[in-house]
Amino acid sequence: MTYLVGKIALDILAGAPNNGRGDNNVAMVKQMWINGKIHPYVSAQAFRRWLRDSLPADEPRSGVTRSGTGKNQQAYTEGRPDRYLDDDLFGYMVAVSKANYQRDTVLATGTFVAVTSQRPTRDFGTMSRGFNAGENPVLHEHEHYSADLAGDVLLDLPRVGTFEMGGSGLRTALPAAAAKEAEQAGAEQVTFRGTGALRMSIAERRRRVALLLRALAGLRGGAKRSLHYGDRTPAFLLLAPVRGGINPFTRVLRAQAQETVFDDDVLREELDAWADELDGPVLIGWAPGFLGEQRDKARAELADLIDADKVVIDHPRVVLSHLAEQVEAGARDAWFEDPTG
Repeated sequence: MTYLVGKIALDILAGAPNNGRGDNNVAMVKQMWINGKIHPYVSAQAFRRWLRDSLPADEPRSGVTRSGTGKNQQAYTEGRPDRYLDDDLFGYMVAVSKANYQRDTVLATGTFVAVTSQRPTRDFGTMSRGFNAGENPVLHEHEHYSADLAGDVLLDLPRVGTFEMGGSGLRTALPAAAAKEAEQAGAEQVTFRGTGALRMSIAERRRRVALLLRALAGLRGGAKRSLHYGDRTPAFLLLAPVRGGINPFTRVLRAQAQETVFDDDVLREELDAWADELDGPVLIGWAPGFLGEQRDKARAELADLIDADKVVIDHPRVVLSHLAEQVEAGARDAWFEDPTG
C-alpha cells in the first residue's frame, strides 16, 4: 500500500490565476490573512480544474448534469469511474431519486498559498475603442500579484481503478446496473480494505496514473490569461512513495526574510524519521531558475543522499515523465497493492 505524497509549488509572475468575488467593480484575486498579512492563493478546486483540463484531448471526460433552480440547484457528473478517469481520480457524489452513490477523491490536493506575504496590485484599465470624441471611457480594475504558491498533494495508488461497493456508513461507488457493466467490461470482484470492491485491470490502472503524471508535467490553466498569461507547470515538486498516507514533507518550503526557501535540513530529518515508511527515493522536480541558486545549493547539500539513490533532483518534466514510464512498464506495480486486504 503506497501513496505518492509531497509538495507542489507554482511560480506566479504578475498573474491573477484564481479570482474571488468582485468588490465595487474590482475583480479581486483570492487571498487570505495569515498573522495579519495578505497571502494570495489558488483554491484546490481551481488547481484540480486545471489538471482535468490538461488531460489529453482524446481522454473522455465524465458528463455533467445540472438540475433545479435558484438555491436548490445541483450539478453532478455521471459517476462512472469505470468509464472516466476524472470520476475515478477526482471523486463525485450523485444524490438524486433512486440513485445515491459517491466516490471519495483518490487525488487529494491542498490549497496553493503564497509562501511569503504579498499584497496584490490593482491594475487600472479603460475601454474606449470606437467611442466618439469627448465620450467618457468605461473604467475597470482588477488585481494581480507575483508569488510562489505551494500546496500539498497525495495520490492513493491502490484506490486508482478500485471502486468500493460496500462498507459500514459508506455510499457505494456504483449502482448495481453500472457495477454489472463494469464486471462485463473486465473489472474483478476483490476485497479491498475490508470491504467488497471492483478493481480494473492493472494495465488500465497504470495507464491512468501515467496520464495523470504527464498532465501534471504539462499543467495549464488559470484565469485572465488574456492579460496575465504565465507558466502554470510546477516550478517545484516533491513526490515521495510512502506507506500509510502520511505526508512528512509539507514543511520543506518555508519563508525566510520574505523569500521562499527550500530547507534541506527539514528534508534530511524527515527522511531519517520516516525511513521505515518510504517505498522508494524522494523525487524532486526543480525548474532551473526557480529560487535562484538554491537548486545548485540543494544538490551540493544533499549529494550523499543523491549518491545513495535516496533523493533524485531533476527538471519537473523529466522527473514526472520518467516516473510515468516506470509505472507504464510495470516497474511500480507493488505500489498498487494493498496488503491489508
